[in-house]
Amino acid sequence: MSDKINHECGLALVRLLKPLDYYEEKFGTSFYGLQKLQLLMQKQRNRGQDGAGIATIKLDIAPGNKYISRKRSNAPNYLQALFESVFSHFKDLSKEQTHNPTWLKANKPFMGELLLGHLRYGTHGDNSIETVHPFIRENNWISRSLVLAGNFNLTNIEELFDKLVNLGQYPKLKSDTITVLEKIGHFLDEEVQQLFDWYKPEGYTREEINPLIFENLDICRILQKAARKFDGGYVMAGMIGHGDAFVLRDPCGIRPAFYYQDEDIVAVASERPALMTALEVPFSKIKEITPGTALIIKKNGTVGEIEVLEEREKKSCTFERIYFSRGNDRDIYQERKNLGKELAVPIISEIEGDLTNTVFTYIPNTSQTAFIGLSEAIDDHLNVEKEKRILQLSSLNDLEKIKSILHQKPRFENLIVKDDKMRTFIANDQIRGGLVSHVYDVTYGLVKNDVDTLVVLDDSIVRGTTLKESIIRILNTLHPKKIVIVSSAPQIRYPDCYGIDMSQLSKFVAFSAMVELLYDTNQDHLLEETYDRCLARRANNELHLKNELIALYDRFTDKQISDKIAKLLTPQDIHIPVSVIFQSLEGLRKSCPHHTGDWYFSGDYPTPGGNKVVNIAFINFMEKLDVRAY
Repeated sequence: MSDKINHECGLALVRLLKPLDYYEEKFGTSFYGLQKLQLLMQKQRNRGQDGAGIATIKLDIAPGNKYISRKRSNAPNYLQALFESVFSHFKDLSKEQTHNPTWLKANKPFMGELLLGHLRYGTHGDNSIETVHPFIRENNWISRSLVLAGNFNLTNIEELFDKLVNLGQYPKLKSDTITVLEKIGHFLDEEVQQLFDWYKPEGYTREEINPLIFENLDICRILQKAARKFDGGYVMAGMIGHGDAFVLRDPCGIRPAFYYQDEDIVAVASERPALMTALEVPFSKIKEITPGTALIIKKNGTVGEIEVLEEREKKSCTFERIYFSRGNDRDIYQERKNLGKELAVPIISEIEGDLTNTVFTYIPNTSQTAFIGLSEAIDDHLNVEKEKRILQLSSLNDLEKIKSILHQKPRFENLIVKDDKMRTFIANDQIRGGLVSHVYDVTYGLVKNDVDTLVVLDDSIVRGTTLKESIIRILNTLHPKKIVIVSSAPQIRYPDCYGIDMSQLSKFVAFSAMVELLYDTNQDHLLEETYDRCLARRANNELHLKNELIALYDRFTDKQISDKIAKLLTPQDIHIPVSVIFQSLEGLRKSCPHHTGDWYFSGDYPTPGGNKVVNIAFINFMEKLDVRAY
């Protein structure tokens, strides 16, 4: 999208199912696990901006030896810095040492069979090294030590925090990551203690009890107790000190998670293509973790998906398909093409069928796949028109006229290019504003002045700031007759609370357009009435029951809001007509039939916490509070 927004984190977990010397013999390296983890993270680097971290656990380590290693980085080149630091431990080794897995495991960090990596895209607040995953909850009991990383946001963190306090804990921070860590950690402690108390009266020594705990620790029961009240979208990966591991996915499948398993390895990632590339396996071998289940990997190597929470209606995030995930996933690629195809009919209507005097282009590069789909649909439309015109000829032997018709082609061009070397870091807003308009370059000479219509495809429009301050101004220098901005996503009307940094209504151009329409039509009193209902719901602890904002949008058609958005995005000194076309909800659902989590556009939240967040966001708007809604 032309507007920058933060979004989900990335996750990678690797469990080697054989001893390290097996990989040295089969693959010629003792670093097989680390190499696969690095590649999985590298192929998901689009999911990280603020930092990355890894943690490893060595299995069957004697007491007194370090079995957990962790490294995190929030450097500008965080991924490179992270693995340079990790591999620096091995740079001065002899060839014999490098190829001696037994020696490496005994003497060097990060030589574990269980590895967890995380790419962080912070949604708000502190982006210091202390906020970078994985997090560790250490304990002298190896079966109570917990490492956690995840891609998640919870909407009810206050409630969960209070429950921890009621359990007698004293958390050091009120954050969802720390709260989840301590919540799972509490029930892990409880489970371990219960097993100890079970075996101790039977005469087992403390040393003999440990293996029994490792074998019989019920990860599913721990997660069921811990996650019972979680409200949000999440994929949480955990490693327990002795070697058990899990990846838990929310019951609505909001956040993505995939895994691969063979006799050598189990690997988990947030994106399917990362697994396909890193492990060189086909699409068909990758499985999606079922919503509400945990992929549990026991220390003894057994692997299975076990239901933790009852699966609800699947509401996987559509924004993953439109924008966030890499487009080299087969299904995502086709869905993005379909989104483009769905826009052909409204675009042709907007330009009144005049393909001769229309130039099609796109921005940014993430819109390219949708643009291909749009191009194919426009070609198909023109071919039908060609057939009609040929059949209308007085003589089908007039080869010159037939050739003239067949040679007509739509005009698809790459008109807009981002100048990556341009930096707008000057503090003075007026000076910076002048520079922002030059972040993009255009190709001159392809547009017929005052004749051609420019159709520009974007994959989504959130705030519209870049369009107004930069792109429309630059397009204006080409002197088209008209500018048509097209979004392959519908109007973004509602905040997110499941991992994307979109929680303030005033920053949505669709919301601003709706509010202006209320004033234009003398219905602005509805804002106060909606505000009063939200306050009443808050007083009665009923914010979660209904999205009060939907009724305000229902006052207007999609086209009325789109037309108002066009006016809001057009700079006052630009006199070329500008129109805006958005994807319809029907077109979105047709293009992405298996990913129905479209609450950004429809207001249909998959959890009660979503309704609570949107109502709080509206209260904040009315009270002019520039704060997060959750």
